[in-house]
This record gives sequence, C-alpha cells and structure tokens, in this order.
Amino acid sequence: MTDAPTPQLSLRGVTRVYGEGPTRVDALTDIDLDVAPGELVAVMGPSGSGKTTLLNLAGGLDTPTRGSVLVEGDALEALTARQRAALRRRRIGYVFQDFNLIPSLTAAENVSLPLELDGLPPREARPLTTAALDDVGLSDRADRFPEQLSGGQRQRVAIARALVGPRRLILADEPTGALDSTTGEDVVALLRDRVDQGAAGLLVTHDSRYAAWADRTVFLRDGRVATSTGGRLGLEALITADTEGGV
Repeated sequence: MTDAPTPQLSLRGVTRVYGEGPTRVDALTDIDLDVAPGELVAVMGPSGSGKTTLLNLAGGLDTPTRGSVLVEGDALEALTARQRAALRRRRIGYVFQDFNLIPSLTAAENVSLPLELDGLPPREARPLTTAALDDVGLSDRADRFPEQLSGGQRQRVAIARALVGPRRLILADEPTGALDSTTGEDVVALLRDRVDQGAAGLLVTHDSRYAAWADRTVFLRDGRVATSTGGRLGLEALITADTEGGV
C-alpha cells in the first residue's frame, strides 16, 4: 500500500474572528478541509457564509484566529509576512472574478509578472510564460493587451498567470461571475483540466452548474461546514436539501 499524497492545502480547526464584544463577527468556526493534488473542491453558500474568508486564509492573505492553514505541509500562520508573500508567489495562484490583469501589460507580460517579481530573469521566465499561454490556448495572443481580448480570453490569461511556473495550488473566487454561461463553462473546464494534470483547486462559486465540475462540494453556512458531498448527483441532493431547509 502506498501512502496518500500530502494534501496541497489543509485547514485544521480553522477559526477566524473579527472584532470584539458587540462588533464581534465569527466569520469561520472549526473548519477542517483537505485539497489533494488532482482534486477540485467547490465551495458554496449564501452571502456572508464565510466563502471569501476561507479563500483568503487558504491563500495566506489572512491568518486564522485559531487553527492552522498548511500549504504542502508548511503552516502559513508560522511564517512572517515576507515569507507568506514569497510562498504565495511561488506556490499559489489566484483567479478572480474581475481578472485583475494590468491594462498596460500584454498577455505575456501579465503572465510573467509573478515570476519576475520573484527574481526570475526574463530569459528564464519567457519559456515558462509561453508554455502557460499555450496550455490555455492563447499563445497567438501573447502580444495583445487586455482591452484587445474578450472576457473569456482575459480570464484564460488570468488562469495562465495563476499556474505559471511551479505553483500547483489554484484558488478561484467566482471566476465566472463576469462571463456569459457558455464562456463560464469553458473557463471551469479549463480549471478542471489543469487540476486533472496535478494541480489542486479550490473554487468559490454560487452556481451549481460550475460546482458540478468539482470532485467535492463544501457548503458553508454561518461560517461552518454545513455539509460536504461528491459528484453531480450528490451536489443536486445537497442543493435540494438546502432549499427545503434540510441543511
């Protein structure tokens, strides 16, 4: 028997509290979650359920009040702010709803930016950038600026930027929110493909069509995991139960 691979992302007893006294907000409470290489996990829940807080903690943009967040076994809360920033650049990729591309940079320059910020010489960054754009089908758009690309193409550039180089954890925050349904399906299919190639993915979405691409769906309510299920049929049962007040 072979040992199970180390999860790319682990949350252990994670609690995040903001404020004190009458202004106290329990954003997340006792969250346990693993995301393995080759696994896509969707996170759903109503507004204010803690989805964005969960993603921020997973990416080291915030630290837990209690508990531990580990990326490839390294506890983020034990790192300095500088160390966390370096880990984010090297191991974690983000895909946002509004793309977050820099308008004055070409597609290739946007993709290579995190590599160059991490000190990689342009000569070494260039082949990695070309490979990342080729993976998302945009090698022929490398010299285009964001305003010259469609919404779906801009999001594909954002995905290439998220996974360029050695980073194998992708965090996607409503990446289809600014896209039509057909283009949204294409983007989630691309995320699914990258996960199937060995990345680990955490996808925050409000749309069950996109969550159905995931291996598991975690449903948050009031900062807690209400339930978790796997596959399309399990997701449909979860949503039905939630609609009927059973979750």
